[in-house]
Amino acid sequence: MRDLGTLPKAHLHLHLEAGMRHSTLVDLAAQKGLEVPVIGGYGNFTAFAGTYELATEVLQTRADWERLADEMLTDAAAEGCVHIEPAFWAARYRDHFGTDRDVWTTVIEVFTEAAARHGVGIGFVSAIDRVIDDADAAAEVARLAVELAPLGVVGIGLHNDEIDHPPTDFVEAFAIARAGGLRSVPHAGELDEGRHVLDAVEQLGAVRVAHGVRAGEVPGLVERLAAQRICLDICPTSNRLLGVVPDTTAHPIRELMAAGVPVTLNADDPLLFDATILGEYVLAREVLGFDDTTLALIARTSIEFSAMPTAAKDSALLAVENWLAA
Repeated sequence: MRDLGTLPKAHLHLHLEAGMRHSTLVDLAAQKGLEVPVIGGYGNFTAFAGTYELATEVLQTRADWERLADEMLTDAAAEGCVHIEPAFWAARYRDHFGTDRDVWTTVIEVFTEAAARHGVGIGFVSAIDRVIDDADAAAEVARLAVELAPLGVVGIGLHNDEIDHPPTDFVEAFAIARAGGLRSVPHAGELDEGRHVLDAVEQLGAVRVAHGVRAGEVPGLVERLAAQRICLDICPTSNRLLGVVPDTTAHPIRELMAAGVPVTLNADDPLLFDATILGEYVLAREVLGFDDTTLALIARTSIEFSAMPTAAKDSALLAVENWLAA
């Protein structure tokens, strides 16, 4: 079998802080006298979100971010990533870095430098927290994201628990972002009904939907996603551990691909799910039974739906074909 670590791929569904190594979490927590949160066994999304919040508390200085960036890009390169698009909500770090613009400036600088050192492309997704941000705050997130586009922000996302926080609450913010040239890449159809996937497409102009695995609940929606080439950024391990699917073998990714829906494989929150993007490709091969042609198709899709520059994208796509031909 071909080495999946050398298959060129883009990582499009990745939460920035959760790309941290567990050993780094332990080290940084010890430095700051913080308790190390228990990873795994969440039981529900609320417990998961609480653990995520605790894990972010260790990132208090620029040096912390520089370590995170260097390690994340080291790991990305080792797993065959040619490009990553981590998502980030800046408001969490105001106490340590000042305004959201100040937070973003630090993050963009350290990650862009690390990406260049390791030869991996990078673009950033500015996240709206659907639980914390009201419509006005979400609009401000979108405006700042547009202003930061020349520095590498490429998309606008919508994160956190979607129950009682539908995409329709954030139409204005996404309109601002899209008018400013950003890609709409919201979370939908994970924890709540498949109708949210339809709303993400119709109301938010989504070109990619993070998760979207409940799209089959809406008659005709899967066919529409295929016809309109709306990509689903799927995370099998995350879906299993949060109870979205009962087990990996029952994951709807096979049916979605059979219907012609573009899909990508992603780790979502590597730190919290003990997952990697390479591990998700291995899982797809060994548990879902995908052959190398199918895995190359998924990798190709990740590159095509990324915000990579055209020349880099063409080079990566050729590298996928060479991997398959080897």
